Amino acid sequence: MRSTYLPGAGGHLRRLDLPGDGPARVYLHGLGCAGSADFAGIAARYGGRAIVVDLLGHGFSDRPKDFPGTLEAHAETVAAVLDDEGIKDTVLVGHSMGGAIAIILAAARPDLVSRLVLAEPNLRAGGGLYSGAIAAYPEDDFVSHGFHTVLSTLDPEYAARVRTSDPAILHRSAVSLVRGTTPGTAELFYGLPQPRVMLIGTRSRPYADEPAVRQAGIPVVDVPDAGHHMMRDNPEGFVAALVESGAGPVARGERGGSRSERVGS
Repeated sequence: MRSTYLPGAGGHLRRLDLPGDGPARVYLHGLGCAGSADFAGIAARYGGRAIVVDLLGHGFSDRPKDFPGTLEAHAETVAAVLDDEGIKDTVLVGHSMGGAIAIILAAARPDLVSRLVLAEPNLRAGGGLYSGAIAAYPEDDFVSHGFHTVLSTLDPEYAARVRTSDPAILHRSAVSLVRGTTPGTAELFYGLPQPRVMLIGTRSRPYADEPAVRQAGIPVVDVPDAGHHMMRDNPEGFVAALVESGAGPVARGERGGSRSERVGS
């Protein structure tokens, strides 16, 4: 596991860096999860260069006391690591909150991103079931007792991941998801120049954002027999969806071109 100290954030961001050919695929996990838990097996199955991130406050990364935990702050830390490693033109693979972070990163630093493959990303303010439950607490109350209360409501596999996260940063991240961004992540996503693909678990349908995503001309790829936690529900299906999404080298001249030709919608 590699580590980069980020002076602006006050801690080390840790990640797996798996060698391989082709552009680096950067895997960004969801709220309370960890790339080292969610994506290590996926990255190994898919192959190629893979950078599997544990965001600050999650997994094996540090828990800086003053880290704001916003979507923008998380995006800045990932960008700082890529800059430190001299890595550009990555393929961002983001799940849930990680998808929203990927959108913000691609909009702010297009030099770092050649393609986005997003699995049910947060495209609107308000958050989801778990982020809303977390953000409903004041931060001090969540840290003192709400964290354990919320943990008791989660399924065991998700709880095992959330248990490793820092309660304060988890809360700040949830609040950021509920508050949303300006401009919103949907607006940013639809306007990005990079090729983009959305992955949806078939058990997640009806999926509220799917019509607008298709209307924007962004291809949608199904992960069969899977819900929101699709990497866990059907890892083989998730890898197959990555292959179908074209999460590999971007053909010359494709960037900024038609988004619907590579993958059927």
